[in-house]
Amino acid sequence: MTVANISVSETPLVLYTLRRADDALILGHRLSEWCGHAPMLEEDMALANMGLDLLGQARELYSYAAKVEGRDNDEDKFAYLRDVRQYRNLLLLEQPNGDFARTMVRQFFYATFADLYWRAMMRSSDPTLAAIAAKSEKESAYHVRHSSEWIVRLGDGTEESHRRAQAAIDELWAFTGEMFAVDDSERGLIDAGIAIDPAPLRAQWLETITGVVGEATLALPKNDWMQQGGRSGRHSEHLGHLLSELQSMQRTFPGATW
Repeated sequence: MTVANISVSETPLVLYTLRRADDALILGHRLSEWCGHAPMLEEDMALANMGLDLLGQARELYSYAAKVEGRDNDEDKFAYLRDVRQYRNLLLLEQPNGDFARTMVRQFFYATFADLYWRAMMRSSDPTLAAIAAKSEKESAYHVRHSSEWIVRLGDGTEESHRRAQAAIDELWAFTGEMFAVDDSERGLIDAGIAIDPAPLRAQWLETITGVVGEATLALPKNDWMQQGGRSGRHSEHLGHLLSELQSMQRTFPGATW
């Protein structure tokens, strides 16, 4: 049985909200893939809990997007009944987990950005987004501490853990620029005080990243070339595979509930 994709009326505010919701959903799903596979029981629980934090953020943002859109879409339809090109998450977050070092580097890059971003978004003139930001910032602050500690342990650990952490930094660095990019759709929301401009956050983000990476005896790449496309729906081949798993139940049994 073929299940049709939903159509979405992508006004600037709906699109903005879906982008942040997709970030949270996709990274939350990636972290959930570690459930039962983490290197130790405590870490298994930590990754699952961070995944749940992100899933909670996604639900709140999808629900708000549905309210703003004012059609018959809801959080479940946004999560399960869109095609890959309709997702607007950052390319960084759909990258495969790889080894534990790669997962931690991805988490560290994004959580450090998200913590700064949500803290700034608490000043949003949109009360719903400001409230979501206040809750999300508290969770992101823990994600930063957790991943930072692991980056230091891995980089300043064994020769093998150092090699893998450095390889992950080298591979994922090119996906970090997209976090600070803004298009015309968001520029209007920034001017209206609804969204914040992420570009000025990059200096503080880089300062934190540089400090932790240095303490870990690792190094950031010299190459400043950055990959973009996720915000406009141009994804890597990895997102399609992720969605086939994420959406399999709703696609097989439409409307099913537990």
